[in-house]
Amino acid sequence: MAPIFLIGLIGVIVLAIVLVIVGLRSPEATDPLQARLAEASTRSEVVSLEELELSLPFNERVLLPIVRAMGQFAARFTPQATLEGLQHKLDLAGNPANLDPTAFWAIRIVASLLFGGLVIALFIVAPGNIRWTWTLGLTVLFLALGYFFPDLWIRSKIRKRQDDIIKAMPDALDLLTICVGAGLGFEAAMAKVNEKWDNELARGFGRVINEVRLGKLRREALRDMSDRMDVPEMTSFVAAVVQSEQLGVSLSNVLAIQAEQMRVRRRQRAEEKAHQAPIKMIMAMAFLTFPSICIILMGPAVLILFQSALRGVLFGG
Repeated sequence: MAPIFLIGLIGVIVLAIVLVIVGLRSPEATDPLQARLAEASTRSEVVSLEELELSLPFNERVLLPIVRAMGQFAARFTPQATLEGLQHKLDLAGNPANLDPTAFWAIRIVASLLFGGLVIALFIVAPGNIRWTWTLGLTVLFLALGYFFPDLWIRSKIRKRQDDIIKAMPDALDLLTICVGAGLGFEAAMAKVNEKWDNELARGFGRVINEVRLGKLRREALRDMSDRMDVPEMTSFVAAVVQSEQLGVSLSNVLAIQAEQMRVRRRQRAEEKAHQAPIKMIMAMAFLTFPSICIILMGPAVLILFQSALRGVLFGG
């Protein structure tokens, strides 16, 4: 009973994770009207609207509208401050899969129902009599796990994105310093960074350039970029650039100082992680390495003592 239950439980978790990931990797949202008109224009024969609807995949015709409706229903009863905080989290994560708060709430509901429903199905098909308290408790537990799983995924995306930005900043600032020192403007220097690299920092610079071209002030676009990244190094860099613009200080000197500080911080961060490595290794050594060494070193001695005349004294036999 127990091995079958554990195998089934692991299968349920793996299947749920796979289904959630597949749902998150769905294609980007496009205008359905324009897509259908483009499809109709490429066909030589006359096609009715019903045939165009039926030509769409099942998930776009049935599943995605249901999921969006669930998300809109949940968002309707969610406070505005919660939705704004969720949108900020999605911005910090880089808006994966072009998610909005409504779609994220839908994913939470679907994941929760999926985790809980699969656990109930497992209890139904499992052999033997299982107490209803176990069923109810594990169902509630997995409903909560399904509800918080997308939030954990977003948090991991935020940490990864911030780490990528921190790692890319020293080299990007070096390139900015070189370009500004060569006579380019700050926007042109950011455009060079955006052309040279394809990472989160370069895409952030590209968004700033587009916002400035659309009429937003450069300092406001830079502050918005800093808010979307929430990285202390980026906040310090944006504050220095904005202050140099307001006070009329040479931007080339400011960028050179910022680039030097970023290299120093990168070296300090590497040294900090190197000092943390022994502490992180203690748990692995205590629970994995030391028991194995004890078994290898003391195992033969214990077997010899077990077979010797001291067996009765040491082991009570």
